[in-house]
Amino acid sequence: MSDQPETPARPLKVAIVGAGPAGFYAAGQLLAAKGVAAEVDLFDKLPTPYGLVRFGVAPDHPKIKSVTRVYEKIAQKPGFRFFGNVEVGKDITHAELLERHHAVLYATGASHDRRLGIPGEDLPGSHPATEFVAWYNGHPEARDLEFDLSAKRAVVIGNGNVAVDVARMLGLDAGELRETDTADHAIEALIASEVEEIVMLGRRGLAQAAFTNPELRELGEMADCDIVVDPAEVALDEHSARWLERDDADVREKRNVEIATEYSTRTPEGKKRRIVLRFLASPVRILGEDRVEGIEIVRNELVADDDGWLSARPTEETEVIECGLVLRSIGYRGTKLHDVPFDDQRATIRNVGGRVIDENDDEQVPGVYTAGWIKRGPSGIIGTNKKCAQGTVDALLEDLESGQLPEPTVTEDDLPELVAERKPDHVDWSAWSRIDAHEQALGEPQGRPRVKLTRISEMVDVATAAGAVGERT
Repeated sequence: MSDQPETPARPLKVAIVGAGPAGFYAAGQLLAAKGVAAEVDLFDKLPTPYGLVRFGVAPDHPKIKSVTRVYEKIAQKPGFRFFGNVEVGKDITHAELLERHHAVLYATGASHDRRLGIPGEDLPGSHPATEFVAWYNGHPEARDLEFDLSAKRAVVIGNGNVAVDVARMLGLDAGELRETDTADHAIEALIASEVEEIVMLGRRGLAQAAFTNPELRELGEMADCDIVVDPAEVALDEHSARWLERDDADVREKRNVEIATEYSTRTPEGKKRRIVLRFLASPVRILGEDRVEGIEIVRNELVADDDGWLSARPTEETEVIECGLVLRSIGYRGTKLHDVPFDDQRATIRNVGGRVIDENDDEQVPGVYTAGWIKRGPSGIIGTNKKCAQGTVDALLEDLESGQLPEPTVTEDDLPELVAERKPDHVDWSAWSRIDAHEQALGEPQGRPRVKLTRISEMVDVATAAGAVGERT
């Protein structure tokens, strides 16, 4: 075990896997820790950092993406090193990271969708929203996906912010799209889209919807897309009325009801597209022979348990909505990593307070930690990951203080050479900066934040145009 390395001559070495918000916040907190000289190696399987900020935040939300300025400052701190385009578990193993670091912290997020488990879910034309979001955000793994936008009606299943983003992206007009960093292939397809109506389905009532006020408000401010809400959809039943009056009621929920109620009083202006909000409706099956032709839904009613928690119970009332596109947005799941204990039910790394625990005896795995969605599940906003990462870093530093961290068995810093041998086209921070500058230069003449490179080969070509790779900041 470690003898509390905390001097520049004998620094605390930590590998962080996943260069999204949680990974960067953890890196920043380690590098700023008082009384500890830390060195951080941050890995990502893509050549580009920022994870969810680059590939999950809607392109028409540039203010949210400005958080990357914080991450850029972290990357300039002494002791920081970035290894992009390096997949842990494939290009370098978990064991090899542990051999070279006192601790390995996993912050790989939750990038896969939760399934509905209904008939027809896998028909052509039915897609997880995760894929659609990755596609319009230019994720290399989604670059060649195809979405048939020739249908007149699309149905989005879910009532969270991702569902709202997906519905809004389908409703943006050409002018709104062309000023964003939406991937070029997606801009072309969305402008040519024949979708006229986007129906959003929520399993529970309006008062329980998970979307936030600004996202809901944006739906009513689109240039060429009406927002349509039937007054019956916003009428509160007795359970919802009591839900909003409870002592711990969320102001967000009350404001959502107010916003949607105002929408229900609007007369459609005859814009090119319309977004229709539906609540208390669950999909029963997706219909079609060779592709999606419709979706059968059941009307729900709210029931309260002894603690006052409201759940949706299906009634006998069903309905078929004709549509040609279904986007499923009911949550994200984490993915199991090689040699790291995983909770299949929660789809997270097994942990207590960020300390990874063994699958067999629930004992702490020395030197292994986790933060972000892969630690706690897909909840909160980007800023939530800062507090989450701090909790994990505090636990790691407590273990350092008590001498619980294992000593690296490979003391020579051979990591740059090892990565270069395994992955010659890996990307360090300087190389990423060249990609960043290149994308921004492409976007400037068009009045856009950037034009994203969407193929790894293109990124690597730009990244490796010049410069040394593997040096610490």
